[in-house]
Amino acid sequence: MAAVQFETDDQELTQLLKQINARKSEHMFDPTLDRMRAAVALLGHPELCYQVIHVAGTNGKTSTARIAEALLRARGMRTGLLTSPPLTDPRDRIALDGARIGTEQLADAWRELRPVAQMVDAESLQAGGNPLGLFEIWTLLGLTAFADAPVDAAVIEVGMGGSWDATNVVDSQVQVVTPIALDHQGWLGEGIESIAAEKAGIIESVAVIARQSPAALRVLREAARDKGARVLLEDAAFGVMDREDTPDGQVVTLHGLEGVYGPMFLPLRGAHQAHNAATGLAAVEALGLVSAAQTAPSNWPAPLPDPVSRTDQGPAPPEEARLVADGLAGVRVAGRLEIVRRAPLVLIDAAHNPAGASVLAEAIQDGPFPRLIGLVGVLGDKDAEGILGALEPVVVSVVITRSSSPRAMDPDRLGELAREVFGPDRVRVTAALDQALIEAIELADEDTGSGPVARGTGVLATGSVTVAGEVRRLLAPDDADR
Repeated sequence: MAAVQFETDDQELTQLLKQINARKSEHMFDPTLDRMRAAVALLGHPELCYQVIHVAGTNGKTSTARIAEALLRARGMRTGLLTSPPLTDPRDRIALDGARIGTEQLADAWRELRPVAQMVDAESLQAGGNPLGLFEIWTLLGLTAFADAPVDAAVIEVGMGGSWDATNVVDSQVQVVTPIALDHQGWLGEGIESIAAEKAGIIESVAVIARQSPAALRVLREAARDKGARVLLEDAAFGVMDREDTPDGQVVTLHGLEGVYGPMFLPLRGAHQAHNAATGLAAVEALGLVSAAQTAPSNWPAPLPDPVSRTDQGPAPPEEARLVADGLAGVRVAGRLEIVRRAPLVLIDAAHNPAGASVLAEAIQDGPFPRLIGLVGVLGDKDAEGILGALEPVVVSVVITRSSSPRAMDPDRLGELAREVFGPDRVRVTAALDQALIEAIELADEDTGSGPVARGTGVLATGSVTVAGEVRRLLAPDDADR
C-alpha cells in the first residue's frame, strides 16, 4: 500500500512519519534480502534478541498473528507484533505488549536505524541496486523496537511471499502458514504451486500449517522435508472441534498440541476466525515446546502422526486452559467483520482477493447478520470480478466507490464489472468514499426486504484494506486512534 499521511496534532510524529514515508512504496521493489541482511548486521542483529513466530500465507495472516500475540501476552510474556498493511495509521504495523508503538519508541528506533539505512542505501546504489524501501524500513523499525523494549517473543507477519520477503531475515523458532490462495501473481507466480513455494521459504524448523488445498500442501510438505522441519497440520495435530456464533463473536472448542481447550469465548466473527484461533494456539504451544526442548531436548515429542484421533485427547492442563481462555477473550483484530456502527449496522472487512471474499461471504451466510448493502472498492491489481462474484449472494445491492489509495481501481470501470455480476438494477457508483458511505447507509435505512424486521438492513464495507480502514476512520475515529 502506498504511504498515506494521517492528520495528527503531534508535530514530532508528523515529521517522523514524513521522513519514514518518503521511502519508495513497498509495491515498487526488487525481490532481494541483501539490503535487509546488511542492515540487521549493522544494527547488531536485533532480530536475534527474542523468540519469533513467523507467519506467512494468503489470507488470515494478520488475525492469526494477533491471536498468537494475545496468547503469548496472556502467559505473562513481553511481546512484539509486526503486521501489514496498516489499517488506520502507519504505526498500526508495530505493537509492543498489545499497544500501538508510541511516538518516542518509534523515534528512538528511527534514530538508531536512520544512519544505518543511509549506509545501506549508499552501498546498494553503488552496486546498481535500490535503496531500502518502505516495507523494509518498517520491518527494521519493528525489529529494532522489539530489541530495545526488550520483548520476550515477537510475532512477525510476512508482507508478501516469504522466501525473499523482508521479514525473512529473522531466525524464527516456529513458522506458520495460513491458507494459500491466488494473490499477488505478478510477484509470486500464476499458480498455487508457485505461490506456495514462495511462502514455504519461511519454513525452518517447526511448521504449523493451516488447512490448505492439496496442491499447496504438497509443496509445503516437500519444503519442510527438505529443511528437516517438523510439520504440525490442522485437523491432525490441532484444529476446531466445535463452534457456536454469538452476537459479539463465537464460543469455540479447540484441540491443540497439549489437549482440548474450551468451550471459550472468541470475540471474532466467522468460522474462519475459529480456524485462525486454532492455528495461533498451535503456534504458541509449539513455541513453548521448542523452548522446553532447548533445556531438555527429550521434552520435544516425536512428530505427530497424521491424522491424530481427537478422541484420544483429554482436557488441556487447567492452568494452560485458563491462560488460553484469557488470551482469546482479549483478542482484537480491527477490520475483520468489525462493527463500527450499530444503527444501522455497518460492518467493515479487509477482504481484498476472491478467496478472502469467499470466506467473508460464508461467514455472512452462516452468522447472525441482517440483509446487507455492499460498499465496495477494489485495488486495480486485484481480481475484481472474483471479489464481486463472491459477494453477490450475500448483499442486496452494491455502492461502488474507491479509497484514497493511488492503486484503487477507477469506480466507473469497477461499476461496469459490478453490473455484469449483479445486474444494472443492483449497482450504484459514487466515487467519493464518504458520499458512497452515506448513500449505502441511506439505502440500508430504506430497504424493506423480506429479512427479519428486528435485524433490519446493514452495510458491509469491503474489497480492500484501504476501504475498510477509511470507513473505520469515518465512523469510529476515536477507536481507530486507540
